[in-house]
Amino acid sequence: MALPLLPGNSFNHNMGKKKFHKSQHWGFCNNVRMLVSEDKPGIGGELLLGQNTKPKYSVFPKGMGIESPSWVAFDKQVLSFDAYVEDEVPDKSQENYRIRCYKIYFYLEDDTVEVNEPVLKNSGLPQGIFIRRHRISLPPPNEDQFYTVHDFNINTDIVFYGRTFKIYNCDAFTKNFLTKIGIKLNPPGQCPEDPYMKTRREKLDCMEPLRPYEPFDTLKQFLEYDKKVLRFFCVWDDSGSVFGDRRELILHYFLSDDTIEIKEVLPHNSGRDYTSLFLQRRKLPKYGPPGVYQPGQLTDRTVLNVYGGYSETRVYGYLLDKYNLGQLDQEFYKDTDLSIGTTINVWGRKVLLCDCDDFTKTYYRTKYGIENFTSIPCKAPPPPKIERKFPPYTGFGSEEDSLRSCIGIMPTPHQRNFKKFMEFDSYGNISNILRFFAKLITHKCADAERMFVISYFLRDDTISVFEPVERNSGYTGGMFLKRVRVKKPGQEVFKSEFSEYIKAEELYVGAKVDVNGYLFLLVNADEYTLNYMERHSDKFPLSNIELILQKLKEEECKSRELKQVFTTADCMHTKMVDFNTFREIMMNLTVGKLTDQEVITIARHYRVPEDLCPHRNVLVAQAHEQLKKNGFENFERLVAMCVYQDREKKKVLPSKDIKRLCKSSRLPLNEDLLESLLSRFEDSEKQINYESFFCALNWRVNPVPELEVVSYIKERCEDEWLGMPSPIPVKRIYYLNLLKDVFGLEE
Repeated sequence: MALPLLPGNSFNHNMGKKKFHKSQHWGFCNNVRMLVSEDKPGIGGELLLGQNTKPKYSVFPKGMGIESPSWVAFDKQVLSFDAYVEDEVPDKSQENYRIRCYKIYFYLEDDTVEVNEPVLKNSGLPQGIFIRRHRISLPPPNEDQFYTVHDFNINTDIVFYGRTFKIYNCDAFTKNFLTKIGIKLNPPGQCPEDPYMKTRREKLDCMEPLRPYEPFDTLKQFLEYDKKVLRFFCVWDDSGSVFGDRRELILHYFLSDDTIEIKEVLPHNSGRDYTSLFLQRRKLPKYGPPGVYQPGQLTDRTVLNVYGGYSETRVYGYLLDKYNLGQLDQEFYKDTDLSIGTTINVWGRKVLLCDCDDFTKTYYRTKYGIENFTSIPCKAPPPPKIERKFPPYTGFGSEEDSLRSCIGIMPTPHQRNFKKFMEFDSYGNISNILRFFAKLITHKCADAERMFVISYFLRDDTISVFEPVERNSGYTGGMFLKRVRVKKPGQEVFKSEFSEYIKAEELYVGAKVDVNGYLFLLVNADEYTLNYMERHSDKFPLSNIELILQKLKEEECKSRELKQVFTTADCMHTKMVDFNTFREIMMNLTVGKLTDQEVITIARHYRVPEDLCPHRNVLVAQAHEQLKKNGFENFERLVAMCVYQDREKKKVLPSKDIKRLCKSSRLPLNEDLLESLLSRFEDSEKQINYESFFCALNWRVNPVPELEVVSYIKERCEDEWLGMPSPIPVKRIYYLNLLKDVFGLEE
C-alpha cells in the first residue's frame, strides 16, 4: 500500500513531474486583497500548471448578488456526513469484521476535510480525530485534483488515502445546501450493527456480578450543593411542661448531604447556660425516638457471608445481600418535608417552622415553584401586664417623693427630667420664662385693681406669682406665691395617681387661671412670651396666624361693614389705626369669637414697624452714666492719640480705628453701647470726627440732662378697658392689608 501523500504534494502521471508548490502572489479584487496563483514557465520553458490567474471565488452565489471571496461567504459553514468503514479482523474466531462509525466534515470556506471517529466506551481502539483538517486529493489517477463539494453524496463510497468510507446519511443543513446548489441527493441508508458489540451487550445483560455492591454515589450531590444551606427560623413551644417556655431555634439544612443542624437563640438574661448546638449535624429521622436497634440493622450494606480459601495464603472475602432482607428502612427529613407552617419531630420535640431567609425562598421558588412564604410570628406573646397599685398619697412631701418610698426598701430621690431642664434653662438673652400680667377676679372692690406678674418656668413647669409694689394701695406687694408647680382645681388630694398640673399651653392672654383658689385673668404678656408663642404655634393655636385668618374668613358677610368701620375710625386716611381702636372693632364685629390672644396675634402680624434704634441723646446719656460711675475723665489723651493717628490732618478717622483706640485706653463702655455710638457719629464713608465724638462723651464739659425713666408698672393705657399695664403690644396696625388678605377688598 502506498503511503498517503501530504497536502499539496500531488503526482502528475501525465507529465511525470512532481509539483511541490505553485507560484502565487497577492492580487486585489473589489478592494479585497486575495491570493492569486499564476502559471509561470519552469525549467526548459515548460509552463507549470496552476489555477486561474483570477482570484478564487466561490462558485455558489450568496448575499445581495455581489461576488465575494469564499472564505468570507462560507465562513463557519460546514457540511456533516455520517459514514462507516468495514475493517477486517483476521485470526479471530469471535468476529470477522468490525463496523467503525465516522463523522466527515467538509469546510466550505477552503474545501478542507476532517474525519472524526466518535469515542465508544470500552472499544479498545484509539478514537477521536482520524484525519486532521486539510485538503485531500482524489484517488489515482486523479491525484492532482482535490475533493470538492460535488464529490459528496448519500449512499456513495469515498476514498481517503486508500480507506473506503461509506456515506449513509447527513444532517439537515447539508441536505439543504446540496439541494440548493443542484446536487440530487440519494435516499439515506442505515449503518449496519457491529456484531462484536452486539454479542458483548447481550453478555452484559445476562451477567450478574459476583459481589453485588450497592453504589452510594453522593459526589454529584456534594459538588452541586456544597456550601448551600437552607435556613429556617422556628420555635419549640415547651410552655406546657413544668418550668417550660417558648424556645427560639434556627434550623440549618445542608443540601450537600441532607443533614440538619439546629441552634438555639438565647435572649439576654434568660437564665439558661449557653450551648453551641441544640442538635448536632446529622440526618434527622421523621419518627423518633425510634428505640434501640439490633446490631447490623442500621447499616449502609448488609453482609451476606464471609468466606476464605483452604490454602495457606487465605484471601478473605465477603458477599453482600443484594435485597437487604435484614436491614431496617428508616425515613429521614428531606428538603421537600420542610416548609413554613410545618411542624417537624426533633427526637420527640415538636418544632414549628415559622420563617426562612431569602436564599431558602429562592431555592424553593426555583426548584419546586412555591410562591407562598407567609411567615408566622416567632416571638412569644407578651405576658399580661400586671397593674401595679400604689398606696394613696400621704400628704408629706411631694407626690414623687412619696412614691419613691413605695418602689424600693431604701428610698431614693426623684430624678427630674434633666434633658428638659438643660434644654429650657436660661442662658444669655433667652430666659425660657413666660411672663403674663394678670389681675385678680374677685367680688371685693379693694382687690379688683391689684395687678400681678405670673411667671411660668419652662424648664420644670413651675409657676411664681409676684405683686408689684404700688404706693398708697394698702398692700405691701412682693412675692405672692413662691415658685412651685400648681395643680389643676377639682382633683382629689389623697390618691394613688399623680395629680395634673397647669401646663404652658393653657396660658394665653384672656385666659382665666386658678392658682390655689385664687382666680386670675391674664390681661397681657411681655414681648418674649408673645414671640415664643408665635414660634411654637403648634402648641399655642391661639398664636397661629393662619388659623386665626381662617376663622375671620368665616365672617365674610361682615366684610363691607368691617371696611366701613375701619374707614370711619381712620379719619386722617392713613390706612392705620391704633391698637385700642383695632381691638374694639374686632371684638364688636366678631361678637366674641376672637380671644384677646388672637387679636394681639393679628395686630402683631399687621403692625406698623417702629424704629427700634434709640436716639443719639439717649445713647450719650447712657454713656455719661457709665463714665461717671467709673470716674473716667482722660478724654484729652484720647484726642491726642487720634491726632497722632491722623497723618493727613483731616480730623476724621475710620470708625474701626477709633474703636481700637477706645479699647486700648480701657474706655469703660460695653461693646454694644460703643458700637451704637460709633454708628450714630459716622458719616457715609464710615469716618468719624474724633473731636466732636470725644467732646460729646466728655461729661464734665458737655453734661446732658438725665432722662426720666418711667416706671413700667405704673404707666397705664390710654383707655381703661381692662386696666392692663403698658406698653401695649403694638401701637399702630395696617388694617387695609388685613382686609386684602382675608376678604380680598381693595382700597
